[in-house]
Amino acid sequence: MRSGPSRVLRRFTDSIVGGTTRCLVEAARKPAGRAPELPIPSGSRQAAAAVARPSLVQRVIPVTSPRATTTLWRPTGPKELELVRALDWRAWPPRLPEQPIFYPVLNEDYAVRIARDWNVKHDGAGFVTRFDVDSDFVRRYPVRQAGGRTILELWVPAEELDEFNAHIVGGIQVVHEFHAAGETPAAPASTPASGAL
Repeated sequence: MRSGPSRVLRRFTDSIVGGTTRCLVEAARKPAGRAPELPIPSGSRQAAAAVARPSLVQRVIPVTSPRATTTLWRPTGPKELELVRALDWRAWPPRLPEQPIFYPVLNEDYAVRIARDWNVKHDGAGFVTRFDVDSDFVRRYPVRQAGGRTILELWVPAEELDEFNAHIVGGIQVVHEFHAAGETPAAPASTPASGAL
């Protein structure tokens, strides 16, 4: 004979006012004849299980799963990167009047080409940043093909950038940097450590 209660964990999905919630039901064996210690709503699956097995005490444990994210990259120059730093690596700065669209890209290689070949030429340095955005939110922006098969980007209207920023999960990280010949690279401490986000 075992000492102590045995525990049974079971997954189920229950409908809740137009949505779905995933839960675990924890059942602990108690001596026969004892009533459940926690109230169980009538008409619920827990109530049906309690009636079928009156010797079980049950408790609903919500399961929180991490939200799905989409990884995006953004090539940028030193001025914009400094503004991102001022925003604690958690948001992109507002667009200038001549920048009606914010363009994150879906391919790291494409971001590297822009930072290395365009930003270095125009700004003296180019940086590739990586960040995650809530997938459910980012689906509202159709993927745009701006050239070849792998040249993919999202077009986020400038007036929606605050809402976009609110859906960034974690922080913005610098993953590559490029400098004009003879330029001294910035100190690596200019970007947050991946574990600190």
